[in-house]
Amino acid sequence: MFRFSATAAVLLAGILAGCTTRAPESLAQNDPLEPMNRASFNVNMKVDKYFAKPIAKGYVAVVPEPARDGIHNFLTNLDEPVTFANNILQGDAKGAAHTFVRFSINSTVGIGGFLDLASKWGYPDDPQDFGITLGKGGLPEGDYLFLPFLGPSSPRDLLGTGVDIAFDPLTYISFNNSTTWYMARQAAVVLDTRAQTLDQLESIERTSVDFYATTRSLYRQHRAAQIRGGAADLQNLPNY
Repeated sequence: MFRFSATAAVLLAGILAGCTTRAPESLAQNDPLEPMNRASFNVNMKVDKYFAKPIAKGYVAVVPEPARDGIHNFLTNLDEPVTFANNILQGDAKGAAHTFVRFSINSTVGIGGFLDLASKWGYPDDPQDFGITLGKGGLPEGDYLFLPFLGPSSPRDLLGTGVDIAFDPLTYISFNNSTTWYMARQAAVVLDTRAQTLDQLESIERTSVDFYATTRSLYRQHRAAQIRGGAADLQNLPNY
């Protein structure tokens, strides 16, 4: 078993080494795995073109906007315990109290989260995940990754996703058809996210010279802004 694991590790290292590049732009964007990432990106683009995008367009056309908003609010509310756990780990007592009040309001008078009354009452959504927590703790993002069917990520965010699953109380609740429920929830998240970004992604793709590079840049900027708490990045202003 040890020999097998060692051999597998050597082979994986060789494969990754063959997928690296030393292009200055790629290295500047923390993307030495760009050839492999672009291949994954092309796979995702085909899946999106023939499956995700048409289904999302059908969903928007058939389901009324109030119902779509309710589903989005419900899915967002399910993530509040994960945000609360990360608030605690970040030492953010005010954020934890904010998340607790928000979850309490929407889970009760908000009818299980289908109505986002908390935002109207001064408690807007402020999602936190373990990738953000690690970033605030000073852990570098690592090499940029674009994963088949999952999209843009990084080693830090990939680790964060695994920990967030452990933070989710529904991970430990077992009931009849719980596996089906979990899969349906993930499918609903993908559908909701794609439906919410139809116009934005079409606009970005239409105006981008290199859609992959634009996606990479926007993802990294978005994650950096989340780690800064939405504050402006005064350390990396363009050198005009």
